[in-house]
Amino acid sequence: MKPTEVLENEHRVIERVLSCLEKLTDMSEKKKKLDCDAARDMIDFFRVFADRFHHAKEERHLFAALETCGLPRDGGPTGVMLAEHELGRGFIGEMETAVNNYARGEVSALGDFVSAARAYLPLLREHIQKEDHCLFAMANENLSAVQQEHLLQALRDEEEGLPKDRGHDFYLKKALALAERFQIKPADKGPAPTCGSGTCSHH
Repeated sequence: MKPTEVLENEHRVIERVLSCLEKLTDMSEKKKKLDCDAARDMIDFFRVFADRFHHAKEERHLFAALETCGLPRDGGPTGVMLAEHELGRGFIGEMETAVNNYARGEVSALGDFVSAARAYLPLLREHIQKEDHCLFAMANENLSAVQQEHLLQALRDEEEGLPKDRGHDFYLKKALALAERFQIKPADKGPAPTCGSGTCSHH
C-alpha cells in the first residue's frame, strides 16, 4: 500500500462525516433547532480525527517529504494545503463556540453554527479533492520507493502513538455511528479537478 492510499482512505471517512454535518445543518435550519449532542460528536471527530490525526500526518510527514523533493512551501502546493488546514481549524472553533452558546440558551447561536458549517463543508470537500487528485499524484510521482516506504512507516507510527481509548479505531467507530444515524452511505472519491490555477498551486 502506498502512503497516499492510507490518506485517501481516511478522506473517505472524513467525507462521510462531512455529509452528516451537512444533513445536521439542513435539519437545524428547517426545524430551527440544533441537536447539540450530534454537533459535538461531529466537532470532536473533525478536531481530533480530521485535524490532529489526519492533517498532522500530512503536515509532519507528507508535506515535509514533498518539500525535500523541491516543491516549495511559499506559493507552492503544501503552503496552500497548510493555509486551508488553518482555515478549517477556525471554522471548527466557530462551530464549537456556537454550540456552547446555543446550549446556554442563545437562540441566535443557531445561525452562527449554520454559517460556520456552511463555510467548513465546501472548504474541506474541495481541499480533499485537491489532495486526492493533485497533491497525492505529485507525491506518487516525485517520491522514490524508499521514501514512500519511510513515509508509510511514519504514518503507521503516528497511529501507534494515539491514545488507546480514543485512537484511530475509536474515531472510525464514531464516524460509522454518525453515518448510520444520519443514513449516510460510504463516500465515493468524486470527480477529479483540473490541477493548476485554482487548485493545488494557488488560493
